[in-house]
Amino acid sequence: MFKGSLTSSWQHCLAWYDSLFKDHAILRLQWSNLAPVLPGKIWRCNHPTPRRIKKWYKTLNLQSIINLRGHRACGSDALARHTCQSLNLPYIDMAFESRNAPHRDRILRFYAIYQTLRTPTLIHCKSGADRTGLASGLIILFEGGTARDALKQLHWRFLHFKQSRTGILDAFFLLYEQEAEGRIPFIVWVTNNYNEDALRERFRAKQHKN
Repeated sequence: MFKGSLTSSWQHCLAWYDSLFKDHAILRLQWSNLAPVLPGKIWRCNHPTPRRIKKWYKTLNLQSIINLRGHRACGSDALARHTCQSLNLPYIDMAFESRNAPHRDRILRFYAIYQTLRTPTLIHCKSGADRTGLASGLIILFEGGTARDALKQLHWRFLHFKQSRTGILDAFFLLYEQEAEGRIPFIVWVTNNYNEDALRERFRAKQHKN
């Protein structure tokens, strides 16, 4: 993967090659997976190209971008980060997983980021399907929405498929609905009651049974 800096035209070419053919950005050139989470405030998409960042910076009035892949040694990361730096647009790293039970500490860190976030904000992972769906659902719950509202962010129209291992993300929101919705505020439940190990084992047992 690309590990260099973008200090020359040659480095830019290498970054684009890495992004297009190793990080599969060639599949995203005509497909952005862009959709509103909270209209006028939060948007979601797949990993944006420099051109899209510049366009949406103007048309969506973006004040920040959250990178749900975390800081990665790849061309897509380097190009997006460089573009945001040129626009003085905050590019915030907040890594989530797509095939594991959401970690309590990461949810709480994301909640802390969200409390002071400059909006409108764009959130993205690689395809804009699973990690972005999780983060979008979390935002819905941060704002007082229901687990059913959150689950709408994990949908096949975004290329999320709950029948796969990424279905553990759906199971997370369903767990909150079953254990605490209407009785315990979401972030309080996450802090005091959520057991990620139990969710992981429960999901694996269900998959094995099926």
